[in-house]
Amino acid sequence: MKTIIKKIIFFILKIEARLVLFRYKPKIIAISGTVGKTTTKDAIFDALSGNLHVRKNQKSMNSDIGVPLTILGLETGWNDPVHWLKNIFIGFIQIFYHPNYPKWLILEVGIDRPNDMKKTASWLKPDVAVLTAFGEIPVHVEFFEDPDDVTREEADLVNYLKKDGIVILNADDEKAFKIKSHLKNKVYTFGKGPNADIVGSNYAVLYKENFPIGASFKINYDGKILPVSVFGVMGDQIMYPILAAFSVAFAINLSPISVTENLLKFRAPKGRMNIIRGKNNSILIDDSYNSSPIALTSAINNLAEIKTEGKKIAVLGDMTEIGRFSASEHRKIGSLIKKHKIDFLITIGFVSELINDQAIEDGMAKSRNFHFSKSTDALEKVLEFLESDNVFLVKGSQSMRMEKISKIILADGLNPEDYLVRQESEWLNR
Repeated sequence: MKTIIKKIIFFILKIEARLVLFRYKPKIIAISGTVGKTTTKDAIFDALSGNLHVRKNQKSMNSDIGVPLTILGLETGWNDPVHWLKNIFIGFIQIFYHPNYPKWLILEVGIDRPNDMKKTASWLKPDVAVLTAFGEIPVHVEFFEDPDDVTREEADLVNYLKKDGIVILNADDEKAFKIKSHLKNKVYTFGKGPNADIVGSNYAVLYKENFPIGASFKINYDGKILPVSVFGVMGDQIMYPILAAFSVAFAINLSPISVTENLLKFRAPKGRMNIIRGKNNSILIDDSYNSSPIALTSAINNLAEIKTEGKKIAVLGDMTEIGRFSASEHRKIGSLIKKHKIDFLITIGFVSELINDQAIEDGMAKSRNFHFSKSTDALEKVLEFLESDNVFLVKGSQSMRMEKISKIILADGLNPEDYLVRQESEWLNR
């Protein structure tokens, strides 16, 4: 019965969202891809918000109900039926009256299974489609016959663009760049390589008193160069959301100078390579929101490059939703850990033990490897490494609850709600 009522409520909200779009006709920027959607969405919002009236998904509300809620400016009701009924009432009122509806909507569109993109994008009809990256083995692949099927599903977004719609895509991602040759739309590409129109270069970590505080790089476009700095986050992967945001702004004719000024306020979403002070002057790289092969590889590469007088500790949970590729992809991470000479490895979950096994097979000392079945079991071991200048990378898929590890590393006096993902009561009570 609950399932039926839920479907009815969601159906009504979707109808209301479509009617609101018809009534106010905002421009829509839709973002797809298996990596970096939320960070890209936030970067685009910050790049445009100083010049335009914009709205974005809150957090990662990118599902077939999350998108309608964003269009209506409403929050999820979780399991509260009264909240959902209130949402329906407010949505109905907005169809007829909203004195200041946004001129632009920035919508992250997610998929889990075949045909999910059609369910949402077919009625969104975006003005701009942004494709972030797909990677060799994307998340959600367990629900598809082949990794390329995931790419096709995510890329299906471009098929629902308005006739004069613009496509922004990652030229460094082979699968994304291949799509360009099939498009009749105007296309802008971004990346670090020679195929990109908007190019990022000269990436560097910023330090203050030996503590990493952010990153800097340059944006090269149309024969010009603009310096960019972002704070509270590290990893060269942060260049991609910023480059995507700049590409969108460039495509819709906003001033490049004003856009880079707007991006000074950009802060990466929680749980995405955030740099946070840990106890005893340790350093936490909190990447606990989720995990996938391409994202985890990037995170470990960046952990290896960080400068510190202390030890480097990788605390890694299972990568879920990668189906039959799970064993081989976890083993690849073990080899990467050994290659980069990461000092200690702590894994959590079931399949992640293969990371330990491979690292040891490749020559990493067993005494530097530890495995636990769940995040709470690993807390005591993590506490043993809380020493000055030690750097922790914490990353894993959502179900591994890696934010519990980040929480005990967090420096005294820092409020977890201000820094970490999944601190809402709905999550804390699970």
